[in-house]
Amino acid sequence: MPRKFTGIAFTPAVKVAQEQRGSRQTYARFEQNGPSNDTITPEIEEFIAQMDGFYLGTVGSNGYPYIQFRGGQPGFLKAVDEKTLGFADFKGNVQYVTVGNLDENDKAFLFLMDYRHRRRLKIWGRAMYVEDDSELIESLKLPNYEAEVERVILFHIEAWNWNCPQHIPIRYSEQEVTALQARITELEELVAKKQQI
Repeated sequence: MPRKFTGIAFTPAVKVAQEQRGSRQTYARFEQNGPSNDTITPEIEEFIAQMDGFYLGTVGSNGYPYIQFRGGQPGFLKAVDEKTLGFADFKGNVQYVTVGNLDENDKAFLFLMDYRHRRRLKIWGRAMYVEDDSELIESLKLPNYEAEVERVILFHIEAWNWNCPQHIPIRYSEQEVTALQARITELEELVAKKQQI
């Protein structure tokens, strides 16, 4: 079964580049063998539930890509069904670049990076925004998060691919560092007590 992401990412120009540099034969076999990877697996749902941010890419009418970082509480990007992700879109700088881009071109891209565990997930698909469905907006709102929700964005998955961990620097969030510092303090106190015995 062809891997669907290669049908999107491996354009004719990409295949020519692979051919010229000696990797085309390997990737020709790779793209024809393996799962299609176009639905949300339990592994991906668990990964997404732990993420507190991701990058959303859209395309302007002039052909330029536009990337925005979307952050929130872990799990704010949710699986709506096996092929759809959704999240509440909070009021921001009111430039509405993503909204305008999606009005003309629904092709979109999600890039999820877990620096701590050196994992990254690329998702291709088509996105749309919904502003007048209060039930849907309520279902994707974050509990105890007071930011104004202007709309929700639904992302229909066409393909995904895990990227290799090469060159990903290990980083920790402020919350993770605080938890590690608390544990170090706890262990230091235990060592100090043992030394007093």
